[in-house]
Amino acid sequence: MSQTTSRSQRIESIDIVRGIAMVIMAIDHVRDYVHITSNTDDPLNLATTTPGLFFTRWITHYCAPIFVFLSGTSIYLQSRRKTTNELSSFLIKRGCWLIFAEWTMVAFAWTFNPFFNVIPFQVIWAIGSSMVVLGLLIKIKIPYKALLVLGLVIVLGHNLLDFPERAANFKAGFWWNLLHHGAFVFYEYAPNHFAILVYAFPVWTGLMILGYCAGIFFTPKYSSNQRITILKQMGIVLLMFFVVLRFINLYGDPVGWTKQSTGFNTFLSFINVNKYPPSLLYMSITIGVAMLLLAYFEKINNQFTKIMVVFGRTAFFYYLLHLYLIHLIQTILFFAKGHSMDDAVKLGKNMPFLFVVPGEGYGLPVVYLIWLLVLLILYPFCKKYDQYKTAHKEKWWLSYL
Repeated sequence: MSQTTSRSQRIESIDIVRGIAMVIMAIDHVRDYVHITSNTDDPLNLATTTPGLFFTRWITHYCAPIFVFLSGTSIYLQSRRKTTNELSSFLIKRGCWLIFAEWTMVAFAWTFNPFFNVIPFQVIWAIGSSMVVLGLLIKIKIPYKALLVLGLVIVLGHNLLDFPERAANFKAGFWWNLLHHGAFVFYEYAPNHFAILVYAFPVWTGLMILGYCAGIFFTPKYSSNQRITILKQMGIVLLMFFVVLRFINLYGDPVGWTKQSTGFNTFLSFINVNKYPPSLLYMSITIGVAMLLLAYFEKINNQFTKIMVVFGRTAFFYYLLHLYLIHLIQTILFFAKGHSMDDAVKLGKNMPFLFVVPGEGYGLPVVYLIWLLVLLILYPFCKKYDQYKTAHKEKWWLSYL
């Protein structure tokens, strides 16, 4: 196998797994808008959920960590064809652009509120902030081994902050929420204008750094077979680490698992790990599976992988379009049920998302049908955009989308 072919396959396997994550992500966002209990109950609440609803939400836990980790891997691959200053400058500028996009285009997609009364700090904010930090670390030429240690310290150690949080008199302030705990916390920064902290970025930065360090396995230094073996071993170790540490129930997640009324519900409690902020156990089970998927798709080439590659190569473009499309579909359903614009305005006083009525919606079959519809609509647009990017590599601005 030639080096060129090997490199192509490596990059393609990354795009395939990233594409799978993007496709699965859309399930949860359709559920957010369309499912009947999306704004009245937690789909992971074992007292009220069903297996189908639980796994509809739980499977999407894989999306953000896989995307962040593989973003780091892609950055490492870019470092092989860019100078340190070029890569650092690009990451800082793209990170700032993503933060701006989160607070503008993404915020409007989520809310459809032209007055921007709610500004989200979600996954795009976390990725953008992490890129800025990684860009600065690259700029000052932090050695590879030092970056690896830093990433491990952040990911392995950030759950130590859970212990002071358990104190009866503990109260998280703004900086604590911004840097560690922030999970759907509202801050009023102007009259009737709120920032909602969803993703505390430092732990995501640690995960991106580890993804960057893992990028070395996707270089010609490792053969395809060596890489597959390493990825399998790392994936299995991470999943075994998850099982052992989760069973001990002392560290790695702020909420321990508990024995439930049935063995199956106990299993659900065991795998129900914390995403906000992402716990060590959460990252272990998600990245462990990601490693196995990367190994599996290393040498797979079929119609499914070709479709996933398209979504993986156009991830941010797809992300923006899918939010607008899903919210547009929900808006159509809102008016189809006889609601008026006045109803939307009244609801908007208590809901961050316009055209959504708490307690009104559909069951899981409709959620999955709309999810498939969204994918069918978006695929040709993403394919055209991917072809345009490939044919116009000289256009610098395409690298920011």
